[in-house]
Amino acid sequence: MSDALVIIPTYNEKENIENIILAVLNQEKKFHVLVVDDNSPDGTGTIVSKLQKSFPNELFLEIRKEKTGLGTAYIHGFNWALKNGYAYIIEMDADFSHNPNDLNRLYTTCAKEHADVAIGSRYSQGVNVVNWPMKRVLLSFFASKYVRFITRIPVFDTTAGFVCYKREVLKTINLNEIKFAGYAFQIEMKFKAWKHKFTIKEVSVVFTDRTLGKSKMSGNIVYEALFGVIKMRLNGLPKK
Repeated sequence: MSDALVIIPTYNEKENIENIILAVLNQEKKFHVLVVDDNSPDGTGTIVSKLQKSFPNELFLEIRKEKTGLGTAYIHGFNWALKNGYAYIIEMDADFSHNPNDLNRLYTTCAKEHADVAIGSRYSQGVNVVNWPMKRVLLSFFASKYVRFITRIPVFDTTAGFVCYKREVLKTINLNEIKFAGYAFQIEMKFKAWKHKFTIKEVSVVFTDRTLGKSKMSGNIVYEALFGVIKMRLNGLPKK
């Protein structure tokens, strides 16, 4: 039994999914993997299902009926992780933009360095992004600066999707009240963890854009991230 679960949400990731799972399971630290697949028409779920035969106690699969957003996929995974008793829950993309070799650093930051949330940060030490067009680098970098300015959250990479949470954080945040479904979900989770006074630490990582498969980024996602944070900042946390 592992105390740490890596959640990988997928939609049409047949080119990457087997390799990313094997890379995670082959780490020196033993992680379990939960793939939350949105009924991918390319057969991503089938690939995972076949791979489960080789890793019946380490690899798990949840298939949702339809694609309803990154945030809802992670919330599905978070609830599964809490139900199954994991102490550390890690978000990770399927496309190798997040280096599996950095998983242990995120885990150690929470398990041994007293962080409640460990963020794999592209911007805590300069700009560590590889293979992105300059337009997208600038959009992401200044979006994080904008979010930091609006919310006052002391985090350099507010939109990061490579994050380790202690289970106490996910139990405290009311996951049913998370508003955002797209990439702004990442901002909202960090904001609520901070407002609940959990300790957040950033771990500098190098983000490498995917070489296989298609990006899920869209204009609506950017709009949600940029304009939704104003409402989030004004609303703060619900009063008890």
